[in-house]
Amino acid sequence: MNKMKSGIAIVLMFFAIRGLAQENHDKRGFVVASAGIKGGLNLSNLYTDDAEKEKMLMGFNIGLFAKLPIARYLAIQPELYFTTKGAEITYNNPFVSGVGRFRYNYIEMPILLVINLNENFNIHGGPYAAYMVSGDVTNKSGNSLFNFEDNINTDDYNKFDVGVAAGAGIDIGAVGLGARYSYGIGKVGKERTYLGTTTYTFPNAHNSVVSLYITISLN
Repeated sequence: MNKMKSGIAIVLMFFAIRGLAQENHDKRGFVVASAGIKGGLNLSNLYTDDAEKEKMLMGFNIGLFAKLPIARYLAIQPELYFTTKGAEITYNNPFVSGVGRFRYNYIEMPILLVINLNENFNIHGGPYAAYMVSGDVTNKSGNSLFNFEDNINTDDYNKFDVGVAAGAGIDIGAVGLGARYSYGIGKVGKERTYLGTTTYTFPNAHNSVVSLYITISLN
């Protein structure tokens, strides 16, 4: 049901931003108003000081974008997409020992400032907000001294995340290619209390994602 609601929201936003892009068509310079679809590959990680080792996970992103010119070389680009995050983390400390694979699904909305350096090449950056649709963890080591699946559930995660993103893109006609890095400012895990006295956060980690994607303008 959550995924269905998310899909409906993405479709509604697409028609809204496509209309705005058509109304703001700009012939004055490099930036031309557009709206369309985007998607690609994610290489995600979780940055934490508590782990012995982190391993990237491969995932994907897919959604919508609009580019709204505000000057000859500048545009505001809101996006809305489904994206995967997470990592495989090895713990080896007195409290947690073992390997867990953390996988998260988010609906994410960045608001980016796009700077066109010439007709085809741009750099962009800005903040994002994200909502976790689902999250799970699986045990990845047979001799684990900590059962991740029994000790962690969706109630242990913060549903909302905010962060920053920056990247670069190449536009050739209606098709674009891009690369972007995003980093979460908020912690993935909630702060909890153990035995009524000790406060801790687990997983005490920040989202980190490298995205490679393609865009297709539909107007």
